[in-house]
Amino acid sequence: METVTGALSGLKVVEFAHVIAGPLAGTLMADLGATVVHVEDPGRGDPQRVAGPAKDGVHLWWKTSGRNKRSVTLNLRTDEGRAVARELAAWADVVITNFRAETLEKWGLDWASLNELNPTIIVLSVSGFGSTGTRRNEPGFGKVGEAMSGVVNITGFPDGPPVHTGFSHGDSVTGLMGAFAVTSALFRKNTDPDFRGEWIDLALYEGLFRLIEWQVIFFDQLGVPPQRVGNQLAAAPAAVINTFRTGDEKWITVTSGTPNSVIKVADLVGEPLEDYATSADQVRNRERLDRLVGEWISHRTLAECLETMRSLQVVSSGIYTVEDILNDITYRERENIVTVEDPDLGPVLMQNVIPKLANYTGTIWRSAPALGEDNAFVYGDLLGMPDERLAQLSDEGTV
Repeated sequence: METVTGALSGLKVVEFAHVIAGPLAGTLMADLGATVVHVEDPGRGDPQRVAGPAKDGVHLWWKTSGRNKRSVTLNLRTDEGRAVARELAAWADVVITNFRAETLEKWGLDWASLNELNPTIIVLSVSGFGSTGTRRNEPGFGKVGEAMSGVVNITGFPDGPPVHTGFSHGDSVTGLMGAFAVTSALFRKNTDPDFRGEWIDLALYEGLFRLIEWQVIFFDQLGVPPQRVGNQLAAAPAAVINTFRTGDEKWITVTSGTPNSVIKVADLVGEPLEDYATSADQVRNRERLDRLVGEWISHRTLAECLETMRSLQVVSSGIYTVEDILNDITYRERENIVTVEDPDLGPVLMQNVIPKLANYTGTIWRSAPALGEDNAFVYGDLLGMPDERLAQLSDEGTV
């Protein structure tokens, strides 16, 4: 067995969940040392295993998304399989699910059943529309959550269509919010002697909806919904937030988050600083300053722009490609990318553990496991299942 360290070392998590949102919450906790058992169908496994591009028949995304976990196979559609699932839930501190509400209730893996089985269990239920509303049994995916959250409506240019971001935004934020909620519940468990378990009911739209924290109050008080403004922000705190094309056909972001930072941008392009002395002045001259910045940048290379802007303390960055990320000094200094040995591909690059903790840091001790690779360890060593029973379950196709 690998020696796993980290702030969550000793935490026991079971995932009756697949694809992205629920399992990402588990991966984030596994990165910080939790023992995470990922339960998969014996024949098919998690659909995420075959998502995205492959190299020589080996799918790449899964190598990162399933890392640091234990894979077991279990047929939840049989009585014996559900009995084993309840054994796993009794062993666990945390259970993550993303099946439909009625399916979990039928299988005895809903919150009420699990809490009766394990009175201090923490259950994270991820679903398209939540477990309590009229749409509780409808299927849902992250892009629907993004659309419902308001984020897609405000992404894109005014004369163009609404735009989804180029990754699984809704799923990923849900996973992050789920991991935060679980650790919040764990704090309560460790400080409250009367703790009686916790149920976290998280819909796929709710994480992003919470993060756009100004959209509801703006509409409530002003009566005008925020709309798409391209690379600027509907709630921009200052005059310059945009992307610009450089003279060498690259892209740069320039941003000003405070009134003083706008003054620095005005100084960059030779504008009279008195024209930007107050917030009202900055709003009035916003379009002019944006145009002048674009013209200034268009006559210079990206390197020249960045050098001059740094000297004047104008906040800016090139728009990074993944190649730029791999070559960037800050990424190297922060050790944000590591090499992990994979049994199929050899050494592979992937993101390091984030967030970075100083004293109880996590580690990447494996890429994603093969389907059912940890059946013997989890069922035998962790649950104490006799060899004879495990062999019988295997022969029956239950595991």
